[in-house]
Amino acid sequence: MDYPMPRSHGFDPPAGLRSHEGLVRLRHGQDAHLVTRYADVRAVLRDHARFSSDPSRPGYPQLRPVVDKKAAPGSFLVTDPPLHTRYRRLLTGEFTVRRMEALRPEIERITHARLDAMLAGPQPADLVAGFAMPVPSDVICLLLGVPPEDQEFFSSRSRAHHDRTRSAAEVQAALDELHDYIRALLPGQGLLKRLSEALTEDEVVGMVVLLLVGGHETTANSIAMSVLALADQWATLRPSDVDGAVEELLRYLSPVHQGVVRAVTSDGDGMRAGDGVIASLFAANRDPSVYPDPDVLDIRRKARGHLAFGDGVHQCLGQTLARVEMRVALRALLERAPGLRVAVPFEEVRFRFDAPICGLYELPVTW
Repeated sequence: MDYPMPRSHGFDPPAGLRSHEGLVRLRHGQDAHLVTRYADVRAVLRDHARFSSDPSRPGYPQLRPVVDKKAAPGSFLVTDPPLHTRYRRLLTGEFTVRRMEALRPEIERITHARLDAMLAGPQPADLVAGFAMPVPSDVICLLLGVPPEDQEFFSSRSRAHHDRTRSAAEVQAALDELHDYIRALLPGQGLLKRLSEALTEDEVVGMVVLLLVGGHETTANSIAMSVLALADQWATLRPSDVDGAVEELLRYLSPVHQGVVRAVTSDGDGMRAGDGVIASLFAANRDPSVYPDPDVLDIRRKARGHLAFGDGVHQCLGQTLARVEMRVALRALLERAPGLRVAVPFEEVRFRFDAPICGLYELPVTW
């Protein structure tokens, strides 16, 4: 069964946008500039002085209704230096390559435990609910010292945070419940304790919410989408193919589909202070001047340098963890379920486009 990623579902950006000279003006709740070429997107992401991540700045594109435009304390994703620098330094040492490799045995234990449960259950099974979602959720709960039995609580509140169909009040209610729970954990142990010693309670809560939401939603969606993207070549894949394939999958899928938003702070390059910018990581990763035949998934491609994790000072802090989780998960599936196949026609697969991180509602599989 052939499972090409569908242009009709928005996986391929219009070539006209990619080749457009200058900027594309669009309206997504408000006027903004859409940036799609690789070099332009990277330039926006690297120039934090001219392109602000602060949602209170004039022109900052709001992709969903919000109650308060101010950045939550501790939420370094939507702050600018020097505050961003102070926040990020507290976490940089927690997500080094060495730390993540040391964590690999625990990631493997969690992965195989979840796979045991799925393989022992009925067929078809939902790969999203049974494997792709709980594995990174268990890992981030482990890092934060959150009891595993609370995983569903965190997952549901995280999904509400990303759900563009929910009202601002509904999103805020889900976040309030999450905040209350985290406050009850403090000062906690390990990472939570270290953060509590350096930050206010509000800052710790904001930072933990960001880590929680970013730490499992993106990776979970990437695992499920990777299995779907590889479905037509699964039988020929080997575990040794996984490491290289993960980089190409990240480039090809670019799960942050709705773009990275910034506010322009000074005039230049066809933009004025107070304008909004949406930098499309997805379109940049399909730029044919950088990646020939970009709409082809080629696991032999040298895809390093892709922008799936962003760039500049806001480049994803957890990218090393995400890579380890994806590699462990896909390798385990190939080793233990070499006959894995998607159990429904491609046209019946339901994609989640109501969130900034593209994913699947479910993925029925057999083996």
